[in-house]
Amino acid sequence: MASMVADRERTLSRREFLKGTVGLTATVALGALPVELFAHAQGSDRIRVGLVGCGGRGTGAAMDCLRADPSVVIHALGDIFKDRLDASRLGLREEFKERADVPEERCFLGFDSYKSVIDSGIDMVLLCTPPAFRPVHFLYAVEAGKHVFMEKPVAVCPEGVRMVLRGGEIATQKRLGVMPGTQYRHHPGYTEVIQRIRDGQIGQLRTMYAYYNAGSPGVKPRQPEWSEMEYQLRNWLFYNWIAGDQPVEQFVHNIDVMNWVMDSTPVSAMAMGGRQVRTAPEYGDVYDHFTIEYEFTNGIRVTAMCRQMDNTAFRVSNLVVGSEGTALMEQFTNFYVRGKQTWEPGRQWPNPYVLEHSVLIKSLRDGNPINETRTIAESTLTAIMGRMSAYTGKVVTWQQAMNSKLNLVERVQRISLDMAGYQDPVPMPGKTPLV
Repeated sequence: MASMVADRERTLSRREFLKGTVGLTATVALGALPVELFAHAQGSDRIRVGLVGCGGRGTGAAMDCLRADPSVVIHALGDIFKDRLDASRLGLREEFKERADVPEERCFLGFDSYKSVIDSGIDMVLLCTPPAFRPVHFLYAVEAGKHVFMEKPVAVCPEGVRMVLRGGEIATQKRLGVMPGTQYRHHPGYTEVIQRIRDGQIGQLRTMYAYYNAGSPGVKPRQPEWSEMEYQLRNWLFYNWIAGDQPVEQFVHNIDVMNWVMDSTPVSAMAMGGRQVRTAPEYGDVYDHFTIEYEFTNGIRVTAMCRQMDNTAFRVSNLVVGSEGTALMEQFTNFYVRGKQTWEPGRQWPNPYVLEHSVLIKSLRDGNPINETRTIAESTLTAIMGRMSAYTGKVVTWQQAMNSKLNLVERVQRISLDMAGYQDPVPMPGKTPLV
């Protein structure tokens, strides 16, 4: 992204990266980089990045990281499936040539491929598998002393959130950078709107509306050679134990903005949802719509709505209502504050997917590694809390969610491709227990 990483006449060497002797431009000015922040092999000339999870988002994250800094090279790849790894490897190599020319000996397959990638001599890892695997992979990465970019959400159950929080503490102790894929947090449109809300330009907060109403992802047709487990993994979005359902897997972006605006987490959630359109067996056990009311300690209630149905109205935004005005944050392009002062920028914005990687690398060079583990863990639990309420029909408090015994991580810890898969019933409010 030219506006954020700027043009440079030469590539930053790995040794210079250690010493912090070369900067970007004034847009992303870099400070000195303490040697201990990276475990570089002396004499090498690149920042080595490993990718775990070579699907579309993982490959996209690798490309974003490569665009963010010309010193980055993709050093290792790992995935469960060879076809996805091969496609990712080819796409990266075609786009970035020698910076993503990963040899066969650093292409790893299988459920333990994350260990091989992390142990391959990298400096930073991109964790981009389906979210059920994130807690296990994240803990292993920080215990190994690696900086981490990890896609959202970071768990699908409370036990996974607790594991991620423990990993965040380890990252703090080891001075590791951790950047989740909540790119709104580093988008200048969002940061400007929220600062203006903080400055009182719409008066006192009254309520907020969060939306992620979109179409449905497609189903990958079952192949005769696939086991039931492989089918579920290739269609992971439709299985709660792998994806967490829409509030967790997708809507977490706007739930994160809600928590950011409120500068806190909700005390309770009351929700409803169900399967109205996606009722066929190939849609697994997830719902296709949710509405969640979150209540915060100051008595403010926020309405959060998400839906995945084709041929329906599209809306992905956060609308904040104050005593003296309103503020809108709509995906990556539409922002305004209308209150005591009016701010409607109406301009193009930098690519936030690239920007978040730039911010992470800059923080490392500045000697002040960014660590956003807690915010994404709390937003993930907020989303899980809403899902739990919809599934059970109960009001779910923050403490109930945080202390819940629901543990889907244990499935990941004993997984294999020849398993039959997990045949969970579709949740039924009033019958599904609150665990």
